[in-house]
Amino acid sequence: MSVYKPFTTSDVIITPFKVNKSFTFQGDNQFISQNVGIDRFLGKNIPFVSGSNTTGQIKIQNQPLIYNSIKQLYYSNFLRGEDGSPAFTSSIGIDGIRVGQGAPFATSQPMYENYLPNTLDANRFFPTGSNEEIGVISIPSNLFGEYIQPGSFRFEGDENTFVDDGEGNILQEGTKVGDIIYQHGMIILTAISSSTGNTGGLYGSALYGTGVYGTNFEDGEIGEVISGSNVTCSFQSTMTIYESQYKCTFDSNEFNYTQNPSSITGNNGIPYNFVTGSYFEPYITTVGLYNNANQLVAVGKLSQPLQSSNVTDTTILVNLDL
Repeated sequence: MSVYKPFTTSDVIITPFKVNKSFTFQGDNQFISQNVGIDRFLGKNIPFVSGSNTTGQIKIQNQPLIYNSIKQLYYSNFLRGEDGSPAFTSSIGIDGIRVGQGAPFATSQPMYENYLPNTLDANRFFPTGSNEEIGVISIPSNLFGEYIQPGSFRFEGDENTFVDDGEGNILQEGTKVGDIIYQHGMIILTAISSSTGNTGGLYGSALYGTGVYGTNFEDGEIGEVISGSNVTCSFQSTMTIYESQYKCTFDSNEFNYTQNPSSITGNNGIPYNFVTGSYFEPYITTVGLYNNANQLVAVGKLSQPLQSSNVTDTTILVNLDL
């Protein structure tokens, strides 16, 4: 015999919470395996030629396409300045040209998303000179989940180590050399630290927004940074888990009969006298959750039997993490 009691709206509470998982990958074999797929690209500001200037260790792409895609998605508002291109305040004339200004000012206003990590003033640099290069490390979403946990990324090569500062910046020895887009799993290297090119203090030691970048990568240097085989990449993924809590409450006059076969005497199906007594309080060991068709969909086992009460209500909380 089965007994059921329906839930009310107030009996079910769904609570989301974030969980993290750490990943560490070493060497090309782990990076490019089918189950991992962490790819590294070289982007270059050169004319597009179909079938040539390819890049990528897993999926082959074109270098100028990588360069222009990264530029469009993450740096559109920062091409006229590392702190962002200010919005035009003068009157806008025909075709977006400012009144009294020439063609050089007929550019787009800073209206792109660019996927900033927070509401602080961003500080992004993107090399725009001919033949300039950028490096891209692409982590697939099946690894990082919803986004990379800020402050958890680390990439180590033969001679270079890059970490993120939790605010969307990639640092090398304290100097900013690129950006990380947490929600896309994209790490972009646009400048490199050097003793001759670093003209200011370490990025973290100055007021926010005033730290300096390193120098641009020299020809071929960025390719060596991201394509080496002796590399290690580590980060933490972030996922939202929804915990459903079901409040199973029954009154003192409910569920006061046992279904245990040992309560039956002999083979005639007659229960023992103590089972039918008014003071009988059976122990509860299992809670089952059923759908609208009375089909069992989940079973919860109590850590120890719980004795029911014939004088007070009893509540059992069932938690399901999905």
